[in-house]
Amino acid sequence: MLKKFKLSILFCSLAALSYGQEMAEILNGYSFRNVGPLRGGRVTAVEGVESKPSTFYMGATGGGLWKTDDFGHSWDNVSDGFFPTPSIGAISVYQPDPKIIYVGTGSDGLRSNVITGKGVFKSTDEGKTWELIGLEKTGQIGAVEIHPNNPEVVYVAAIGQAFGKNEERGVFKTTDGGQSWEKVFYHSDSVGVSDLEMAPDDPNTLYIGAWRGERKPWTIISGSSEGGVYKSTDGGDSWTKLENGLPTALTGKIDFAVSPADPNVVYANIEASEDQGGLYRSGDRGESWEFVSDNPNLTNRPFYYTNIYANPLDANTVYNNSLRFLRSYDGGKSWERLSTPHGDNHDIWINPNDTTIWIQANDGGANVTINNGRTWSTQFNQPTAELYQVEVDDQYPYYLYAGQQDNYSTVAVPSMPPISVQAGSNSFILNTGGCETGPAVPKPGNPNIVYSNCKGRFGVYDKRTGQELQYYVGATNIYGHNPKDLKFRFQRVAPIHVSPHNPDVVYHTSQYVHKTMDDGKTWEIISPDLTAFDPDKQVVPGSPITRDVTGEEYYSTIYAIQESKIQEGLIWVGANDGPVHVTRDGGKNWENVTPDMPEGGRVDAVEPSPHNPAKAYVAVLRYQLNDYKPYIYKTEDYGQTWDLLTPGDNGIPEDFPTRVIREDPEKEGVLYAGTEFGLFISMDDGQNWSSFQSNLPVTPVTDIKIHRDDLVMSTMGRGFWIMDNLISLRGLADLENKNLALFDIQEAVRNQMSASSEKNGPEYPRSGATIDFFLAEETDDIRLEILNESGELVRAFEPNQKEEEVDTERDMSTEFRNPPAASGLPNEKGINRFKWNMRHHGGWNKDPERAYTGNGPMVATGKYVARLISQGEVLEKPFEVILDPRITLVSDEDVAAQEELALEIQEFRDEINKLIASMDEQKKEMESAIELEQSSNQISLKKKELEELYYRVVTPEGTYMQPMLEDQTRYLFSMIGRADQRPGKDAYERLEELQNDFEDIKAEFEKLRD
Repeated sequence: MLKKFKLSILFCSLAALSYGQEMAEILNGYSFRNVGPLRGGRVTAVEGVESKPSTFYMGATGGGLWKTDDFGHSWDNVSDGFFPTPSIGAISVYQPDPKIIYVGTGSDGLRSNVITGKGVFKSTDEGKTWELIGLEKTGQIGAVEIHPNNPEVVYVAAIGQAFGKNEERGVFKTTDGGQSWEKVFYHSDSVGVSDLEMAPDDPNTLYIGAWRGERKPWTIISGSSEGGVYKSTDGGDSWTKLENGLPTALTGKIDFAVSPADPNVVYANIEASEDQGGLYRSGDRGESWEFVSDNPNLTNRPFYYTNIYANPLDANTVYNNSLRFLRSYDGGKSWERLSTPHGDNHDIWINPNDTTIWIQANDGGANVTINNGRTWSTQFNQPTAELYQVEVDDQYPYYLYAGQQDNYSTVAVPSMPPISVQAGSNSFILNTGGCETGPAVPKPGNPNIVYSNCKGRFGVYDKRTGQELQYYVGATNIYGHNPKDLKFRFQRVAPIHVSPHNPDVVYHTSQYVHKTMDDGKTWEIISPDLTAFDPDKQVVPGSPITRDVTGEEYYSTIYAIQESKIQEGLIWVGANDGPVHVTRDGGKNWENVTPDMPEGGRVDAVEPSPHNPAKAYVAVLRYQLNDYKPYIYKTEDYGQTWDLLTPGDNGIPEDFPTRVIREDPEKEGVLYAGTEFGLFISMDDGQNWSSFQSNLPVTPVTDIKIHRDDLVMSTMGRGFWIMDNLISLRGLADLENKNLALFDIQEAVRNQMSASSEKNGPEYPRSGATIDFFLAEETDDIRLEILNESGELVRAFEPNQKEEEVDTERDMSTEFRNPPAASGLPNEKGINRFKWNMRHHGGWNKDPERAYTGNGPMVATGKYVARLISQGEVLEKPFEVILDPRITLVSDEDVAAQEELALEIQEFRDEINKLIASMDEQKKEMESAIELEQSSNQISLKKKELEELYYRVVTPEGTYMQPMLEDQTRYLFSMIGRADQRPGKDAYERLEELQNDFEDIKAEFEKLRD
């Protein structure tokens, strides 16, 4: 469970609830579970601890800060509950006292989906707790450096806001551990500092790289005539720009490396124009420089990479993190490639006490080596996947699909274990065609077929064969173009949408809406250009130095499309440059219905209401235009007028950009909003919002689906999450003046599958009937009863097991026992969730506190009633237990026979256990008589006879002893309950044999007692 979020986000009260309980308090009664995939996402910052060679930290770009103390074999999140952003820019451990750590938030890899930072954090207990120490408005942070002899003195290189100008950039210095900060280097509101390096032998000597770096939705700006290398020799009081031998043209992003082995040697990896970009080396602390390498990997996508590192014991051994991971033994003149678990490399740290031990970061996570990079720790233990969207299929259990950042295929993972595997939850991860961008959309009615996208390339993937049929609209490679010259402008994340009315109708969008009815073999354009197509924005991305044209910056494309679930042909689309359009006739006619809003924002989601065809919602993302306000709009007249639902003062903070909006398909006006920093809910159609974080980590919620009454989400940094069973959530507005409420109950599936838990792995709850109820106040006076179709009590639960004796004798008229209540029923104020595991009460035990309280046989399928009793009030809700939908060999009648036999065996086991207890008592009496010398040879002989009889029931201790009656009956009980089935003939015959043996033994025992 995540630590409670400590930031001051105020929750509004639920207007419909006159009982005055805050919405936040109610919502905390719910929880979410992560379902994977357990494979790392992008990491751009790593650090280790010199004195603890097994301890390292990694900073993900959307997953927060993590720590390992076992060389990367396992990881623990240490930022949840403390950091208001999941984006990590730099990590610095004070090596003389590694309890002290400083972390700058805001990754320095300026992708279009980079998440902003929110300041610098400090820990004095090795990451157990954190304190915000300022610089909240700096945006992205490129480096944090601590004075080697004084942890109170710290420098921060602030890149600034990624998408616009701001004053809070440059170099900041604190001399009091972060209580106050001084800006010691400032160039301008558009030029920040990408890196800062401290001379290992002189903490007053600093090297920094001034960088003009900024993103727009349509381009990347990296470099200017204003950047360059600066040096200070007085701890930042004054700076000198270094030029001797450095690039004379435009300079972009810069990174430095200095080895403690020779502090005179300084490396600078520099993006520059006119073929001057590459690695520069100084042998005199920056007084002069030599251009030593123009290896293209050094300046590959410099806004994203640009990282150089020097071995702490050898100044001539240098490492470059970029598309490839390279190493040089001759000061950067020549390079060799090293293999890492994943490409797109970002950072490295080497332990100076043993330089065979490294931690290295890339787009697949972080990995540790203890042998100079020959082998690495796994990345399949990091729950930090970056997912662009979520789709679900209609099989049981259902799977979740998405494009995973920097994965060669889209992926799918199950909501529950679908089969039994030996290699853990990662065995469930499926490739589903396309590539990292997604989406991957399963075909309704046939989940083996998946429609997948890869950067505008449409494919039809067949899970059964692993083959993907390729049907690219226009069949043109979109890389490298000016978008204005493209026939079809596909974004990397080009939507695919299957009509909810016809599974053979599939939509795919460029600037047009494309439609296929034959799985992509032929396409029809059913719309005009539905984008703004501002000519000024149709440019070759990447300036003024490095060209970067991957489709990510194609600005005038359709980014969202949804067809109404209740009216065929009613289709809404939104473009990534602002316009919203609707057609009511399947594409014959389109109307521009763009809300009156600031221009140019990305329409991240459109949501036709599943209740009212005239109603729809749009979520608009504008942070790429340096506007972090939330924008969610609603129309109730087909887009003729719109209302802004997020003014910034009704629950969603004014600096939480919105990515997705969905309306509950069962309860009109219940809305779910995914923002850059978490999940929100509205119970009144957007008039008020409340945070719905509960145990969710802070991370962007990129997409939401409501499927089979579950809330299903994708995130940009923490994988997929599910909140099971929304039924009670929908009923919150009906709780006015109620002290007690019992909500409708979903069908309970007899799913026998389970999976062992893994650290950070998917959470798979066991199957059962989920029973939600509301309490206005905490109380011990509450009882839950489960009754079968005949009204017989099957099981009962209370908060604490009653001490008074309960009558458990058989009712001769009904042939049914009255089992005692088992403990474990929650009784907290607010929403309580209890899962009945669909089992009868357990058997008899000689310990009265344990008798009948354990788990007995699983109940048969059929109709049941949950009865909730509290303070004289009685509430009931019916529900059903059903077979696993996948079952083909077993019927309801079969499991009814199974239940009947299992109950008979449990009753028989009770009789055996009672006989054993009686034998134990008889043995004690005989032993007492012998000890008091009241025995005779006759008693001794009877004791010997009793022991012989006893071990016909109880298996003697020893190795591979023959199981006796008690264990043979337990074996039979286990055999018939391992799967949903009708018991075989042998089970009935064996039970009869055991019962006959029991009667013989019991008769002999009674004779012995006389």
